[in-house]
Amino acid sequence: MGCGGGTVGPKIEEENLSGRKVFCVKFQKEMPGLDEVPFDNHPLGQRIYESVSKEAWKLWLEQMKMIMNEYRLNLGTPEAQEFLLKQMDDYFFGEGAAFPPGYVPPRAKN
Repeated sequence: MGCGGGTVGPKIEEENLSGRKVFCVKFQKEMPGLDEVPFDNHPLGQRIYESVSKEAWKLWLEQMKMIMNEYRLNLGTPEAQEFLLKQMDDYFFGEGAAFPPGYVPPRAKN
């Protein structure tokens, strides 16, 4: 008799609600896409919707948190918003988002 409701097994790619797939620019393979355009008031949002998987978007969200914290961005300003959009564009479609000067990634816990 088991004691717990969770299952243990291999990681399964997260499906999207719509069932749509995209050829992900980050992973270079077909994967579940986003369920909706991340922000529809900017052309980058549509481009991301068409070319970025849910899994790659999750990775960006972690990268975005680091960028916001390290650069101490105030997203209430147009300059910070444009900076973050540029980082996002570079992350998915360019050479990758730049780490802040002097940034040292946290060490893995053993």
